[in-house]
Amino acid sequence: MSRKLCITAVDGNTGFLIAELLLTDQRFSKKIAEITGIALHPNGSRCKELTNLGVKIIPHKPGRVREMVKTLKDSGADTICLIPPAHKDKFEITVELVEAAKKANVQNVLFLSSAGCDLADEKKQPRLREFIELETLVMSTKGDPSTATGHSPVVIRAGFYAENLLLYAPQAKEDGVIPLPIGENHKFAPIALGDVALTAATVLCAHGKHGFSDKHRGQLIVLTGPMLAAGDELATAASHALGTELKFENISEAEAKKVLRAQSDSDPSELQYLLEYYSLVREGKTNYISTAAFHDVTGVHPQEPVEFFKVYEKEFKGEEHESKKRKVAARGGG
Repeated sequence: MSRKLCITAVDGNTGFLIAELLLTDQRFSKKIAEITGIALHPNGSRCKELTNLGVKIIPHKPGRVREMVKTLKDSGADTICLIPPAHKDKFEITVELVEAAKKANVQNVLFLSSAGCDLADEKKQPRLREFIELETLVMSTKGDPSTATGHSPVVIRAGFYAENLLLYAPQAKEDGVIPLPIGENHKFAPIALGDVALTAATVLCAHGKHGFSDKHRGQLIVLTGPMLAAGDELATAASHALGTELKFENISEAEAKKVLRAQSDSDPSELQYLLEYYSLVREGKTNYISTAAFHDVTGVHPQEPVEFFKVYEKEFKGEEHESKKRKVAARGGG
Protein backbone atom coordinates (compact mmCIF):
# COMPACT_ATOMS: atom_id res chain seq x y z
CA MET A 1 0.00 0.00 0.00
CA SER A 2 1.41 3.38 -1.01
CA ARG A 3 1.74 6.03 1.64
CA LYS A 4 0.17 9.49 1.63
CA LEU A 5 2.68 11.64 3.42
CA CYS A 6 2.83 15.15 4.85
CA ILE A 7 6.24 16.71 5.56
CA THR A 8 6.55 19.94 7.52
CA ALA A 9 9.29 22.55 6.99
CA VAL A 10 10.01 21.33 3.44
CA ASP A 11 11.54 24.74 2.74
CA GLY A 12 14.34 23.88 5.18
CA ASN A 13 17.43 21.75 4.61
CA THR A 14 16.17 18.59 6.32
CA GLY A 15 12.59 18.59 5.07
CA PHE A 16 13.67 19.35 1.53
CA LEU A 17 16.22 16.56 1.44
CA ILE A 18 13.84 13.96 2.88
CA ALA A 19 11.16 14.86 0.32
CA GLU A 20 13.64 14.91 -2.54
CA LEU A 21 15.10 11.53 -1.55
CA LEU A 22 11.65 9.95 -1.25
CA LEU A 23 10.73 11.03 -4.78
CA THR A 24 14.02 10.46 -6.61
CA ASP A 25 15.23 7.18 -5.12
CA GLN A 26 13.37 4.17 -6.52
CA ARG A 27 13.69 2.31 -3.23
CA PHE A 28 11.27 4.85 -1.78
CA SER A 29 9.37 6.51 -4.64
CA LYS A 30 7.44 3.35 -5.51
CA LYS A 31 6.08 3.29 -1.95
CA ILE A 32 4.83 6.90 -1.98
CA ALA A 33 1.43 7.81 -3.39
CA GLU A 34 1.52 11.51 -2.62
CA ILE A 35 3.52 14.09 -0.64
CA THR A 36 2.11 17.30 0.78
CA GLY A 37 4.78 19.78 1.84
CA ILE A 38 4.10 22.39 4.54
CA ALA A 39 6.28 25.49 4.13
CA LEU A 40 6.71 28.83 5.86
CA HIS A 41 8.32 30.12 2.66
CA PRO A 42 6.30 28.44 -0.11
CA ASN A 43 7.73 30.62 -2.89
CA GLY A 44 11.36 29.75 -2.22
CA SER A 45 13.65 27.83 -4.57
CA ARG A 46 13.42 24.58 -2.63
CA CYS A 47 9.63 24.57 -2.83
CA LYS A 48 9.79 25.22 -6.56
CA GLU A 49 12.11 22.23 -6.98
CA LEU A 50 9.80 20.03 -4.94
CA THR A 51 6.77 21.22 -6.90
CA ASN A 52 8.53 20.07 -10.07
CA LEU A 53 8.99 16.66 -8.44
CA GLY A 54 5.26 16.42 -7.70
CA VAL A 55 5.02 17.70 -4.12
CA LYS A 56 1.89 19.71 -3.31
CA ILE A 57 3.16 22.77 -1.40
CA ILE A 58 0.86 24.30 1.22
CA PRO A 59 1.73 27.65 2.86
CA HIS A 60 2.13 27.36 6.62
CA LYS A 61 0.43 30.14 8.58
CA PRO A 62 1.39 29.83 12.26
CA GLY A 63 -1.37 30.54 14.76
CA ARG A 64 -4.10 28.98 12.64
CA VAL A 65 -4.44 25.46 14.02
CA ARG A 66 -7.89 24.99 12.50
CA GLU A 67 -6.51 25.66 9.01
CA MET A 68 -3.68 23.18 9.57
CA VAL A 69 -6.13 20.53 10.74
CA LYS A 70 -8.15 21.07 7.56
CA THR A 71 -4.98 20.91 5.44
CA LEU A 72 -4.00 17.58 6.98
CA LYS A 73 -7.50 16.13 6.61
CA ASP A 74 -7.85 17.35 3.01
CA SER A 75 -4.47 15.84 2.10
CA GLY A 76 -5.64 12.41 3.21
CA ALA A 77 -2.25 11.93 4.86
CA ASP A 78 -1.84 8.75 6.87
CA THR A 79 1.70 9.77 7.89
CA ILE A 80 3.35 13.01 9.00
CA CYS A 81 7.07 13.74 9.13
CA LEU A 82 7.08 16.49 11.75
CA ILE A 83 10.18 18.68 11.48
CA PRO A 84 10.42 21.79 13.70
CA PRO A 85 11.03 24.80 11.42
CA ALA A 86 14.01 27.17 11.54
CA HIS A 87 12.13 30.04 13.14
CA LYS A 88 12.32 32.14 16.29
CA ASP A 89 8.95 30.70 17.31
CA LYS A 90 9.97 27.12 16.56
CA PHE A 91 8.63 25.75 19.82
CA GLU A 92 5.19 27.35 19.56
CA ILE A 93 4.85 26.43 15.88
CA THR A 94 5.78 22.80 16.56
CA VAL A 95 3.30 22.60 19.44
CA GLU A 96 0.61 23.76 17.01
CA LEU A 97 1.66 21.12 14.46
CA VAL A 98 1.47 18.33 17.04
CA GLU A 99 -1.99 19.54 18.09
CA ALA A 100 -3.14 19.71 14.47
CA ALA A 101 -1.89 16.18 13.77
CA LYS A 102 -3.84 14.93 16.80
CA LYS A 103 -7.06 16.63 15.71
CA ALA A 104 -6.62 15.35 12.15
CA ASN A 105 -6.05 11.79 13.45
CA VAL A 106 -2.85 11.25 11.45
CA GLN A 107 -1.88 7.73 12.43
CA ASN A 108 1.88 7.59 11.82
CA VAL A 109 4.11 10.33 13.25
CA LEU A 110 7.85 10.63 12.69
CA PHE A 111 9.21 13.47 14.83
CA LEU A 112 12.66 14.88 14.14
CA SER A 113 14.32 15.90 17.39
CA SER A 114 17.91 16.64 18.41
CA ALA A 115 20.58 14.44 19.95
CA GLY A 116 21.90 16.02 23.13
CA CYS A 117 18.55 17.47 24.17
CA ASP A 118 18.39 15.06 27.10
CA LEU A 119 21.76 16.30 28.37
CA ALA A 120 21.06 19.99 27.81
CA ASP A 121 20.55 22.33 30.74
CA GLU A 122 17.37 24.39 30.67
CA LYS A 123 19.27 27.58 31.54
CA LYS A 124 22.50 27.00 29.58
CA GLN A 125 21.03 25.33 26.48
CA PRO A 126 17.33 26.29 26.33
CA ARG A 127 16.99 25.84 22.54
CA LEU A 128 18.26 22.28 22.82
CA ARG A 129 16.31 21.46 25.96
CA GLU A 130 12.98 22.47 24.43
CA PHE A 131 13.17 19.39 22.18
CA ILE A 132 12.52 17.28 25.30
CA GLU A 133 9.22 19.08 25.83
CA LEU A 134 8.31 18.62 22.17
CA GLU A 135 9.17 14.91 22.28
CA THR A 136 6.94 14.58 25.34
CA LEU A 137 4.05 16.19 23.48
CA VAL A 138 4.46 13.74 20.61
CA MET A 139 4.86 10.67 22.81
CA SER A 140 2.03 11.60 25.19
CA THR A 141 -0.47 11.12 22.35
CA LYS A 142 0.16 7.39 22.80
CA GLY A 143 -2.08 7.38 25.84
CA ASP A 144 -4.74 9.70 24.44
CA PRO A 145 -7.83 7.64 23.48
CA SER A 146 -9.37 10.62 21.64
CA THR A 147 -6.89 10.42 18.75
CA ALA A 148 -5.21 7.82 16.54
CA THR A 149 -2.05 9.94 16.32
CA GLY A 150 -0.14 8.17 19.09
CA HIS A 151 -0.71 4.76 17.56
CA SER A 152 2.48 4.58 15.49
CA PRO A 153 5.19 7.04 16.60
CA VAL A 154 8.93 7.24 15.88
CA VAL A 155 11.34 9.86 17.25
CA ILE A 156 14.69 10.51 15.59
CA ARG A 157 17.23 12.48 17.58
CA ALA A 158 19.66 13.77 14.97
CA GLY A 159 23.14 14.82 16.04
CA PHE A 160 25.22 17.79 14.91
CA TYR A 161 24.95 18.07 11.13
CA ALA A 162 28.36 17.84 9.46
CA GLU A 163 27.05 20.32 6.88
CA ASN A 164 27.29 23.01 9.55
CA LEU A 165 31.05 22.83 9.06
CA LEU A 166 30.53 24.37 5.62
CA LEU A 167 29.94 27.66 7.43
CA TYR A 168 33.69 27.74 8.03
CA ALA A 169 34.73 27.11 4.43
CA PRO A 170 36.03 30.71 4.00
CA GLN A 171 38.47 30.22 6.91
CA ALA A 172 39.52 26.82 5.58
CA LYS A 173 40.30 28.31 2.17
CA GLU A 174 41.86 31.61 3.22
CA ASP A 175 43.57 30.79 6.54
CA GLY A 176 43.87 27.00 6.53
CA VAL A 177 41.89 26.68 9.77
CA ILE A 178 38.60 25.28 11.03
CA PRO A 179 37.54 27.64 13.84
CA LEU A 180 35.15 26.08 16.36
CA PRO A 181 34.27 27.00 19.97
CA ILE A 182 34.45 23.42 21.25
CA GLY A 183 37.48 23.53 23.52
CA GLU A 184 40.57 21.32 23.42
CA ASN A 185 39.56 18.38 25.58
CA HIS A 186 36.31 16.86 24.33
CA LYS A 187 34.88 15.27 21.20
CA PHE A 188 31.71 15.02 19.13
CA ALA A 189 30.54 12.95 16.16
CA PRO A 190 29.06 15.04 13.31
CA ILE A 191 26.54 13.23 11.10
CA ALA A 192 25.91 13.85 7.41
CA LEU A 193 22.47 15.32 6.76
CA GLY A 194 22.00 12.74 4.03
CA ASP A 195 22.28 9.96 6.59
CA VAL A 196 19.51 11.54 8.66
CA ALA A 197 17.37 11.82 5.52
CA LEU A 198 18.09 8.20 4.60
CA THR A 199 17.00 7.01 8.05
CA ALA A 200 13.82 9.08 7.93
CA ALA A 201 12.95 7.93 4.40
CA THR A 202 13.43 4.28 5.35
CA VAL A 203 11.15 4.63 8.39
CA LEU A 204 8.50 6.58 6.48
CA CYS A 205 8.23 3.96 3.73
CA ALA A 206 8.28 0.81 5.84
CA HIS A 207 4.84 -0.70 6.51
CA GLY A 208 3.61 -2.84 9.37
CA LYS A 209 0.34 -4.19 10.70
CA HIS A 210 -0.11 -1.14 12.93
CA GLY A 211 1.26 1.60 10.63
CA PHE A 212 5.04 1.93 10.59
CA SER A 213 7.04 -1.28 10.43
CA ASP A 214 7.16 -3.14 13.75
CA LYS A 215 10.97 -2.83 13.46
CA HIS A 216 10.65 0.94 13.84
CA ARG A 217 7.32 1.71 15.51
CA GLY A 218 7.81 3.16 18.99
CA GLN A 219 11.56 3.57 18.53
CA LEU A 220 13.62 6.48 19.88
CA ILE A 221 16.45 6.57 17.35
CA VAL A 222 19.62 8.50 18.25
CA LEU A 223 21.85 9.32 15.29
CA THR A 224 25.44 10.56 15.32
CA GLY A 225 28.29 10.15 12.90
CA PRO A 226 30.59 7.12 13.16
CA MET A 227 33.73 8.93 14.38
CA LEU A 228 34.29 10.72 17.66
CA ALA A 229 36.50 13.67 16.84
CA ALA A 230 38.19 16.45 18.73
CA GLY A 231 38.90 19.61 16.77
CA ASP A 232 42.40 18.45 15.77
CA GLU A 233 41.07 15.09 14.55
CA LEU A 234 38.40 16.81 12.48
CA ALA A 235 41.05 19.01 10.89
CA THR A 236 43.20 15.94 10.16
CA ALA A 237 40.28 14.22 8.42
CA ALA A 238 39.70 17.35 6.34
CA SER A 239 43.38 17.56 5.47
CA HIS A 240 43.44 13.96 4.23
CA ALA A 241 40.33 14.47 2.14
CA LEU A 242 41.22 17.84 0.65
CA GLY A 243 44.94 17.24 0.10
CA THR A 244 45.86 20.45 1.92
CA GLU A 245 46.88 21.02 5.53
CA LEU A 246 44.17 22.39 7.80
CA LYS A 247 44.46 23.18 11.48
CA PHE A 248 41.84 23.36 14.20
CA GLU A 249 41.50 26.72 15.93
CA ASN A 250 39.69 26.80 19.26
CA ILE A 251 37.82 30.11 19.38
CA SER A 252 35.72 31.82 22.02
CA GLU A 253 31.92 31.78 21.95
CA ALA A 254 31.95 35.54 21.33
CA GLU A 255 34.12 35.09 18.25
CA ALA A 256 31.97 32.17 17.12
CA LYS A 257 28.90 34.41 17.24
CA LYS A 258 30.61 36.96 15.01
CA VAL A 259 31.64 34.29 12.49
CA LEU A 260 28.16 32.76 12.36
CA ARG A 261 26.42 36.11 11.98
CA ALA A 262 28.79 37.13 9.19
CA GLN A 263 28.77 33.86 7.26
CA SER A 264 25.30 32.37 7.74
CA ASP A 265 21.88 33.46 6.54
CA SER A 266 20.14 31.07 8.93
CA ASP A 267 17.52 32.24 11.39
CA PRO A 268 19.15 33.64 14.59
CA SER A 269 17.44 30.90 16.60
CA GLU A 270 19.32 28.28 14.58
CA LEU A 271 22.62 30.04 15.23
CA GLN A 272 21.78 29.98 18.93
CA TYR A 273 21.12 26.26 18.63
CA LEU A 274 24.60 25.76 17.12
CA LEU A 275 26.25 27.75 19.90
CA GLU A 276 24.40 25.70 22.49
CA TYR A 277 25.52 22.46 20.87
CA TYR A 278 29.13 23.67 20.90
CA SER A 279 28.74 24.37 24.63
CA LEU A 280 27.59 20.76 25.11
CA VAL A 281 30.83 19.65 23.47
CA ARG A 282 32.88 21.86 25.80
CA GLU A 283 31.06 20.32 28.78
CA GLY A 284 31.97 16.80 27.67
CA LYS A 285 28.35 15.80 27.01
CA THR A 286 28.90 14.66 23.41
CA ASN A 287 31.67 12.11 23.98
CA TYR A 288 29.70 9.24 22.44
CA ILE A 289 28.63 7.78 19.12
CA SER A 290 25.26 6.24 18.32
CA THR A 291 25.26 4.36 15.02
CA ALA A 292 23.68 0.98 15.87
CA ALA A 293 20.17 2.21 15.03
CA PHE A 294 21.36 3.68 11.74
CA HIS A 295 22.91 0.33 10.76
CA ASP A 296 19.77 -1.52 11.83
CA VAL A 297 17.34 0.76 9.97
CA THR A 298 19.28 1.39 6.74
CA GLY A 299 21.60 -1.59 6.44
CA VAL A 300 24.57 0.63 5.52
CA HIS A 301 27.42 2.43 7.29
CA PRO A 302 27.13 6.15 8.06
CA GLN A 303 29.36 8.57 6.20
CA GLU A 304 32.85 8.96 7.67
CA PRO A 305 34.28 12.48 8.12
CA VAL A 306 36.89 11.95 5.39
CA GLU A 307 34.09 10.99 2.97
CA PHE A 308 32.12 14.08 3.98
CA PHE A 309 35.02 16.42 3.27
CA LYS A 310 35.61 14.70 -0.09
CA VAL A 311 31.96 15.18 -1.06
CA TYR A 312 32.24 18.91 -0.33
CA GLU A 313 35.81 19.38 -1.55
CA LYS A 314 34.92 22.19 -3.97
CA GLU A 315 33.03 24.14 -1.32
CA PHE A 316 35.90 23.95 1.15
CA LYS A 317 38.37 24.98 -1.54
CA GLY A 318 36.18 27.87 -2.61
CA GLU A 319 35.63 26.45 -6.10
CA GLU A 320 31.85 26.19 -5.77
CA HIS A 321 29.24 28.17 -3.85
CA GLU A 322 27.85 26.15 -0.97
CA SER A 323 24.24 25.27 -1.77
CA LYS A 324 23.22 23.88 1.65
CA LYS A 325 21.96 20.83 -0.18
CA ARG A 326 23.37 17.48 0.87
CA LYS A 327 25.10 15.77 -2.01
CA VAL A 328 23.91 12.22 -1.54
CA ALA A 329 26.46 9.72 -2.78
CA ALA A 330 25.11 6.59 -4.44
CA ARG A 331 25.00 3.79 -1.88
CA GLY A 332 23.45 0.39 -1.63
CA GLY A 333 21.44 -1.08 1.19
CA GLY A 334 18.40 0.36 2.86
